[in-house]
Amino acid sequence: MRVRSLPSIVALLLAGLMAAMPSAAVFAADEEEAEEEPEGKTVHHYRPEACKKCHEEIYEQWKSSIHAQSSALNDPIHAAFYQQEVGDPREEGTKHKKSGTFPVCLNCHAPVAAFEQKTKLDDKKAYANGVVCTTCHSFTHYKGIKKPDGKMQLGIASYEVDTEQLHGPSGISYTKKRVPKDAKWPTPVHHPQPMQGSRSGLFKSNDICMGCHDQRNNPANIPLCMTGSEYSEGKTFIHCQACHMPPTEVINKKGEKVTVFDHTMAGGHDDKMVTQGVALQMSTQKEGDQIKATISLRNRLPHSYPTGAPFRNAVLKLAAYDKDGKLLWQNYQTHPSKDDPQAYFAYIMGKDGQPAMPPEATEILKDTRLKPDEERTLEYSLPASGVGIVRAELLYNLLSPPLIQNFGDKLPDDVKKPKLAASSEVRY
Repeated sequence: MRVRSLPSIVALLLAGLMAAMPSAAVFAADEEEAEEEPEGKTVHHYRPEACKKCHEEIYEQWKSSIHAQSSALNDPIHAAFYQQEVGDPREEGTKHKKSGTFPVCLNCHAPVAAFEQKTKLDDKKAYANGVVCTTCHSFTHYKGIKKPDGKMQLGIASYEVDTEQLHGPSGISYTKKRVPKDAKWPTPVHHPQPMQGSRSGLFKSNDICMGCHDQRNNPANIPLCMTGSEYSEGKTFIHCQACHMPPTEVINKKGEKVTVFDHTMAGGHDDKMVTQGVALQMSTQKEGDQIKATISLRNRLPHSYPTGAPFRNAVLKLAAYDKDGKLLWQNYQTHPSKDDPQAYFAYIMGKDGQPAMPPEATEILKDTRLKPDEERTLEYSLPASGVGIVRAELLYNLLSPPLIQNFGDKLPDDVKKPKLAASSEVRY
């Protein structure tokens, strides 16, 4: 395979670091195939492997991220919805079935395809790769998710995009020319006005995230995800990067410790992140033939728990066992949404008063999730006879039971399986 010469500065597209680079370089192949000439004319078509040459640690983090798997070719949950609402992601010219419009979900899940108004995601690597290095690092300004007429502009459409240069938090732009370092550090809140005038500041504020993670409505204008609004309600000074892109120490190929900002951008798919989001405490007291259990749950996040996709939910499971571990009592038999509603933390949408799938919903039935920094207390009374262990578990689910039932055969087990978010146990 012929190896083409690429501008070496393209390799700096992810970090925007201070080091000057030579004007060109030839990249040799390692475990990846050698780099070919980009498949398109814009910076968006430089492959992430080009960045890897200088930013290997960041590349490896990104490669394991949900961003790298966001397209309908790689994300099984998104793929199931996409096929239902749009069709085959390998076909060109597909439209949203109900509205007959270009599928807006591509703006976030396959932003380069959306930018070029294409739907055949296997046509070019930049389409299939989802949210890649050049996606975010081509942004120069956040316009907000609403146009002047009130209609939504989501994902890549909510940003001014540079198709020739790449930008990072240092304020240095790469590929054709360097621009002065911009030392401004913006206030890390994105409402009510997008940040103005600072390219480097864009990467240090929530604005870099909000195009995709603020709010998304369905065709009936019902909010599906609304992390941005939740964040505003919390009135915190903490910005998204503090939790989702913290400085992390890694070992490079030379065996040296280096610090990079974590590009796994962990969220609800990550077990550790799920456990960091909530604190659980339980106290119990025997009163006659009953055990009184008091459970405290505190949301440690500046947005709702769970947040993001509307089908994410959490379940509190309270159970009593004998000393040998045999189950004696549990707070629900089938599912808490019916048997113990206070133990179900979910954003529930509906139609005609009944629960409905997110794309078809016309109303919000209820929102029982933990609000930002909320502490909630649940009380239970359970039979004391024979009890040796009382255990409380908060289980985090990426999907609601109806969706698992609807898409179950199309989804891998790891996205259907609950994650243990927090637990507490008392032994007698």
